[in-house]
Formats: sequence, structure tokens, C-alpha cells
Amino acid sequence: MGDFSTEADGDADENAPTRTATVRTDHATATCATRVARAVAPDNTASMTTRVVDDCVETDVARETTGGLQATVDDYLVNLGVATAVLDACGNQHSRPTTTTHHDTLP
Repeated sequence: MGDFSTEADGDADENAPTRTATVRTDHATATCATRVARAVAPDNTASMTTRVVDDCVETDVARETTGGLQATVDDYLVNLGVATAVLDACGNQHSRPTTTTHHDTLP
């Protein structure tokens, strides 16, 4: 459906260790998923990419440290909670259980 990514500035060291996580949330419809993705995308950092796949929102996060990854994912989950709460308040039935997958990757 859509890719809501923020371009990195290219200053990162390509040889730096990278920790990654993917947060995937399932929604009632692709329209609801798109609304959630659009709501969270403005707060994404350069280390995040959000996309809509069918009725799911997937956000990939890559950071150099585990602590940085944890903080970024935590911030994203707060933003995700606000976005879904606003949609709920507007009367949209949109979310099924959320699944979060974390991957730590070292070069």
C-alpha cells in the first residue's frame, strides 16, 4: 500500500554494529492500517521505515546500540498507542492483537 520512510542522512558508519527490530501490527482493514501508518510516520527518525502490507503496519528500526533500539521502539510504541486510541475515539474499529518481533543483527 504505502511506504512511509524517512531518508537517512548518510552520516552513519557502515561498519557500525546494528541492532534491528520489526514491529508489526494487524488492523481490521488496509484503510485502518494506512491511517495508523500515516499517523506515526511524522515521528519516525531516520533509523525507521514504516510500510503498510495489506492490513498490517510494519515498522523497521535499526540502531547502533541495544539501548538506542529499546528507546526508539519504546517511543514508537507510545506513538502507536496514541494513533490507535485516536482512531478508536473517532469510532474506527481497527486493531487486532499486536505482534512485535525483535532481531539483533551484528555485521
